Amino acid sequence: MSLIKQLWIAIALVMTLAFGVSMAISVLSARHYLEQQLQVKNIDNATALALSLTQMPKDEVTVELQVAAQFDAGHYRFIRIVSPTGKLLIEKVSSQHLQGAPAWFVKLIPIHAEPGQALIQDGWIQYGTLSLASQEMYAYQSLWGGVVNLLLWFVAGGLVIGAIGTQLVRFVTRPLSEVVSQAQAIAERRFISITEPRTPEFQSVARAMNDMVGRLKAMFGEEAARLDVLRKKINRDAVTGLSSREYFLSHLREALEGDQFGASGSLVLVRLPDLNDLNARLGRQQTDALLKDMGAALRAHGAGKVGQRAGRVKGSEFAVLCPTFETASAAAQSIFEHLEQTVLVPWRAQVPDLMHVSAVRYHRQQSVGLVLSSADEALAQAANQGPNAWFAVEDDNAQQAVPAEQWRTLLTKAVSGGQLTLCFFPVLSGDGASALHSEGVIRLRTDADGTLMSAGDFMPMAAQLNLTAPIDLGVVKLAIEHLQVSSGDIAVNLSAQTIADFHFRNELTQLLKAYPDVCKRLLFEVPEYGVFQQFDAFCDLARNLKAMGCRIGIEYFGQRFAESDKLAVLGLDYIKVHPTYIHDLATNPGNQEFLQGLCRMAHALGITVLALGVQDKGDLPLLASLGFDGATGPGIR
Repeated sequence: MSLIKQLWIAIALVMTLAFGVSMAISVLSARHYLEQQLQVKNIDNATALALSLTQMPKDEVTVELQVAAQFDAGHYRFIRIVSPTGKLLIEKVSSQHLQGAPAWFVKLIPIHAEPGQALIQDGWIQYGTLSLASQEMYAYQSLWGGVVNLLLWFVAGGLVIGAIGTQLVRFVTRPLSEVVSQAQAIAERRFISITEPRTPEFQSVARAMNDMVGRLKAMFGEEAARLDVLRKKINRDAVTGLSSREYFLSHLREALEGDQFGASGSLVLVRLPDLNDLNARLGRQQTDALLKDMGAALRAHGAGKVGQRAGRVKGSEFAVLCPTFETASAAAQSIFEHLEQTVLVPWRAQVPDLMHVSAVRYHRQQSVGLVLSSADEALAQAANQGPNAWFAVEDDNAQQAVPAEQWRTLLTKAVSGGQLTLCFFPVLSGDGASALHSEGVIRLRTDADGTLMSAGDFMPMAAQLNLTAPIDLGVVKLAIEHLQVSSGDIAVNLSAQTIADFHFRNELTQLLKAYPDVCKRLLFEVPEYGVFQQFDAFCDLARNLKAMGCRIGIEYFGQRFAESDKLAVLGLDYIKVHPTYIHDLATNPGNQEFLQGLCRMAHALGITVLALGVQDKGDLPLLASLGFDGATGPGIR
């Protein structure tokens, strides 16, 4: 029961008690006063009437007329004259019924006023005894009116006091509501701090809660920093800071086997002169400085390009995965010109023949070995052209690029014409015995034969044309339709560009409000790079979705682990770890240690951890031993 309700009950009890006591005292005092006044009136009226009758002739008619005149002029209950022998001579009794007060009130509080008596003389002889009693109806009316007025004043006073007390309670407990909101946020795995109120009692509670939140954030921040250091140590080259060979090849394998990016892209190789020769001519420190400059330049070139990643694959050889360039020539030329400006110019005097660059196109489902062999062959062609040259091999079977307006027409018709569909893949529990939920992956039907295009093939263009919002809304509608005719839970993806669209978030909220029965079975996940790119928008989206009963998660988690301490304020339900950490996990003890720490940290926040891109169902026991709660991927579909 709320404090305000308790306050109203307390006021009602106090006012009822005060009213009862006040009414008892007031009514009893008023009744005693009225009884005294009635008795005095009875005595005075009886004496006056007896004196008047004593002076009049004592014939029966005259006496009766005088008594009748007095009875009609006053308000009497009765007037009676009895002879000395006890004979009733004259009697007038009122026939008027009690009005102005309820019968139960009259029975509860009776008024007893003694009748007035006086002797009537006939000369020296006693004629009779006069008795009269005034009508009590008016006394009851007055007494009842006083009770009603007292009740009304008490009710009005109680309402006024209650209203004032309500406002005071709301004012005083306003800081308490913030503490309650903080406690609810903690229950939702969102660790937020609040402003400490001025009220000492609430201030101590808020301070204790803030201290707890601060300690938890610090603990998670320290653990995230430790795991990030471990991740970099395992998966990054110590000299250049780029991805290590194994980690880069995992990304390349994911690009060839997964559908996060397009069906094709470019692989660029950059080769410096022989490393032993460089060490002999420049010395180890200068050579390391050159390698660091090369790594910094390649990392800077990939800034802002989704999916582009550089790695050091050999001593003096670097590789760059470029999923966003339309041709290999464009990728090679862009990287070569960037390296020429940032690395070749300052090092030309010491290393005139600094680099050779090659690029080849790759396609989904190609083998890693075949792509690397093609890139090595192209690199040999670049070396044959002389110092500081680049060479690219285009795909002879590549389709002609579709113009942007044609893409716009295709995607717009897909949304309105029902060409979007969902393919469902299971997400299994850690032991592989049951399905946690199904992942609804968007596909675009491109022709009458039912050919399906994966999201990586058309969503980048949809993002460029600002069409991700209607597509994502269409995906949610398809998921709701499926949930209404099937059992189980469904997870759908939202684009990184969509979550920042306020209009989309509003439309999504209205759509979900129309289907409250399916919200608890609907999961939403956003790619990690989109979460941290639009962090405030994602926080707002997460709060709205969770308020309606939906669950929220992050997909392809682990690439921006340095910002993982922000998880403490999101209230996430689950994360899906990037496939690059899962590939060849059995032979990578470093990644096993890193993922085990990640699972511990996530579980401390109440977050479920799922593995993406599992190639073999036999990996499930290892994943479960590391702390994973579930897994999905081509090996378990």
